[in-house]
Amino acid sequence: MSTREASTADDPVIESLDQLVVPMIGGEKPPERWRIGTEHEKLVYKTKDHRAPSYDEPCGIRDLLGGLEQFGWEPVVEGGNVIALKGSDGAVSLEPAGQLELSGAPLENLHQTCAETGRHLQQVKQVGEKCGVGYLGLGMWPDKTREELPIMPKGRYDIMLRHMPRVGTMGLDMMLRTCTIQVNLDYQSEADMVKKFRVGLALQPLATALFANSPFTEGKPNGFLSYRSHIWSDTDPHRTGMLPFVFEDGFGYERWARYMLDVPMYFVFRDGKYIDAAGLSFRDFLDGKLSVLPGERPTQSDWWDHLSTAFPEVRLKSFLEMRGADGGPWSRICALPAFWVGLLYDQTALDAAWDLVKGWTMEEREALRSAAPKLALDAPVPGGGTLRDIGREALKIAHGGLAARGRLNASGDNETGYLETLDEIVASGKVPAQRLLDAYHGEWNGDISRVYEQSF
Repeated sequence: MSTREASTADDPVIESLDQLVVPMIGGEKPPERWRIGTEHEKLVYKTKDHRAPSYDEPCGIRDLLGGLEQFGWEPVVEGGNVIALKGSDGAVSLEPAGQLELSGAPLENLHQTCAETGRHLQQVKQVGEKCGVGYLGLGMWPDKTREELPIMPKGRYDIMLRHMPRVGTMGLDMMLRTCTIQVNLDYQSEADMVKKFRVGLALQPLATALFANSPFTEGKPNGFLSYRSHIWSDTDPHRTGMLPFVFEDGFGYERWARYMLDVPMYFVFRDGKYIDAAGLSFRDFLDGKLSVLPGERPTQSDWWDHLSTAFPEVRLKSFLEMRGADGGPWSRICALPAFWVGLLYDQTALDAAWDLVKGWTMEEREALRSAAPKLALDAPVPGGGTLRDIGREALKIAHGGLAARGRLNASGDNETGYLETLDEIVASGKVPAQRLLDAYHGEWNGDISRVYEQSF
């Protein structure tokens, strides 16, 4: 989730609805300027006892951030606490219970993306080894209750933690216990955005299946392969889901802005502090009728903040975010952007990907979204077959898209190698969670602590 550093006093006030589409229009770029922004979260634990460290304790989260400053990262402070870092590789930030996230820089190719990931993991491991801290690449804490987890000192999280139980049963699990890999991608025009959005939404259950990596809750199998994905089904219906309107005629920037106006607010940021506006209407804010700031109208930064508070499977800001994958190890952090870049950044591939899914009804897309967290690649797809069949086709398209891009590393290799881990998953039919379950029921003999052998 985004981290604010400054107040909004000098921002332009939004005086017309036309200004609401400015961020989306501003995101348009010609293909030669398209970039790849990869985000990945990991679970932080103390190696001695597998406990999640608090912010303030010696060698806790604060000290972990401080240790990273030796690599040139600059601190971002809120309320006297360092709550993020910024640098040439993007930003390091904290999720609500101390999950550590790298929001990578916008990069030209996947070779750079994987190198960035490698630098980050080497840095956090170096600091972690001095502090007795390790990192898990999973989609969800495998053994922690909510009560066992710390809360990070970020103002927006206080507001969200209070609000989540009002709107769903699993919002606190989403905030405290989950991790994801995401990729942010560009578009050329409104029409290009629409097609990429539709392909991304329709195939998001495939990403969920391929990256499914959260089969345990509080030390036992939970009946799902991606419980992280299932959690989103009862987090907050006003800001999650598969967004049927995206597939309707006339969808575009204006329709997205109208959707966002109907998403209830969380907060307003003023003078370095977050003001609780949970459940209030941004439409009222536009009219100067927001109860917590009577008479004030929103600025452009307020709108940017609000755009970051919807959590559907694909999200639009000034770029498109693919949000369906569980957290995982280095190879899958590189594979997730490779999958989506291969499908969406070459026109022939994009057209072929759309042909795969364009005949699906909204009911069929919803059914697939519901089935993927439990069945993964065995989930049935419209017209017969399973997600594994769609996975074979989609990966073939992605390989072609990456080959057509022709982005080579110093050894002369193109970007298709980053798909190998996904090729192996589809070839075997076993997603990461199923391999974890095999180990749990086999060599681990039901000992969930063995999962920590999966550390980065």
